[in-house]
Amino acid sequence: MDDLKQIIARNISDLRKTLQLTQAELAEKLNYSDKAISKWERGESIPDVAVLKQIADMFGVTVDYLLEAEHTVEEIKQILPDKHHKRNQLIITLLSVALVWLIATIVFVIVGIYTNNVEKFWIIYIYALPVTFVVLLVFNSIWGYPKLNYLFITLLVWSILASVYISLLPYKIWLIFIIGIPAQIIIFLWSGFKFEKPKKIITAVNENHGNDL
Repeated sequence: MDDLKQIIARNISDLRKTLQLTQAELAEKLNYSDKAISKWERGESIPDVAVLKQIADMFGVTVDYLLEAEHTVEEIKQILPDKHHKRNQLIITLLSVALVWLIATIVFVIVGIYTNNVEKFWIIYIYALPVTFVVLLVFNSIWGYPKLNYLFITLLVWSILASVYISLLPYKIWLIFIIGIPAQIIIFLWSGFKFEKPKKIITAVNENHGNDL
């Protein structure tokens, strides 16, 4: 069992370092503490079966890979994504946001061409704000940074309220912002909620793969 702990510890550590993640960043992706990651990498404890599967999926390997004897750096680099993947993720996200504003600008220009009162249609850009935060929320979820989701949800809620307020400005419905207060409280409380992890143990995996080790 101690040998299995050390094998898993080294594999997780090597994969994390090759992907250029800190223990805190890996912990955030797995919704665990960095102390838990540290214990795994020191071989003091083993992730349960569900978490091993989650780790394997995140690194693009199999659970068997995590349970097998140590791998060379060259093997790891062949499995993991390109080291510039974070920059690519950022570029893809920014391109998507830019597309939102390009569409808003095209709509504004078309409206300006076919109407004589283009000034009042600047509100199109106000509507582009909540759409922008929806795009950021979607891509942030895809890239696996859950803590930032709460920030984008907050910005989305307040941008929607601001859009409605500005749209109905003549009616002086400033009270609509009161809706944001309980919404913000809910977001804050939800951000601190911890989902219970499955209590499975590694014994079953060890039995299934013991002959291979």
